[in-house]
Amino acid sequence: MDNYDLSDALLESKHLFGGYSKQAIVKDVSLSLHKGEWLSLVGANGSGKSTLLRLFSRILTPQTGTVLLDGKAIHQQSAQAVARQLAILPQQQVVPAGLTVRQLVSLGRTPHQPWWQWDLSLEDREKVDIAIAQTQLTEFSDRPVEQLSGGERQRAFLALTLAQDPQVLLLDEPTTFLDLHHQLELLELLKTLNHERQLSIITVLHDINLAVRYSDRIAMLKNGEIVAIGTPDQAITPENLRQVFDVEAMTIITPVGLQICLLSPSHTLVRSRDPTASGAEL
Repeated sequence: MDNYDLSDALLESKHLFGGYSKQAIVKDVSLSLHKGEWLSLVGANGSGKSTLLRLFSRILTPQTGTVLLDGKAIHQQSAQAVARQLAILPQQQVVPAGLTVRQLVSLGRTPHQPWWQWDLSLEDREKVDIAIAQTQLTEFSDRPVEQLSGGERQRAFLALTLAQDPQVLLLDEPTTFLDLHHQLELLELLKTLNHERQLSIITVLHDINLAVRYSDRIAMLKNGEIVAIGTPDQAITPENLRQVFDVEAMTIITPVGLQICLLSPSHTLVRSRDPTASGAEL
C-alpha cells in the first residue's frame, strides 16, 4: 500500500499512458516521488519500467495523463528548465568522440549557464570537480571517455548527471556494466547523496535484492501497470513475486535487511504438484 501524500510530491504522474507510436506500454500509472526518497521500479523484461522512466524525464510525450515536476507539467516546460531540476542516466549512452572525462562532466553545467556564456564560472568548475571526485574519476579526468572501461564510462556519465546538481535523479539500470564491488560502491554513493543532499532518486534495477536493500519504496510493474507499491516489506511478498515475475520465492531477513531467495519458476512447482500434469503417469 502506498501511504505517501500525493500533494507533497516532487515528481508525480497522474493517469499516465504512453509508449511508442500508438501503442501504450505504460497504462494508467499514477505514481509519486518525494523529496529525499529513493523509489525503485522492478518487473520482468517488457513490463514498462524504462518507458515509464522516459515519460518521467520528458524524453517521451504521454498519450494521455500528465507528469508534474514540482507541481508544473513537465512536458510544458523547456528542456533547459527541466534539466536544472532533473537529470537522467539512461541504460546506454552515446560516447562523444574526443571528449575527456572533465569535458564530458562539464556539460552537466550547461542548463545553469546563460546562452551567451561559454566558459565555466568558478562555481561551475567546483561542481564539476566535486562530481568527478565523488565518482572516483579524478585520475581519469584528462583521459578520453572512449578509452575508459564500461564501468568507468558509467561512472563518468553519472558524474555528468551529478554536475547538473539536480533535485531528482533518474537511473535506468545503473549497475549494468559494473562488477559486484563497483555495483555496491555506486549504490552506496547514491545512498549518501540521497541522505546528505536529500536527492530524490528513481532507479530501474534488474537485481531485485539491490532494489530491496537500497530503496525506500518499490513499485512492481507488469504489462505497464503497477501491481504493488510500498516499502520493500510491503511490496516484495511471495505472492507479488509470483504474480510479477512468475517465480516461487521466499523472503528472508539478513544482516542487510530483507532479501529474496529464489526457489524455482512458478510453473515448475505447479507441474510437480499436479498428478495429472504431462508425464506424471510415465
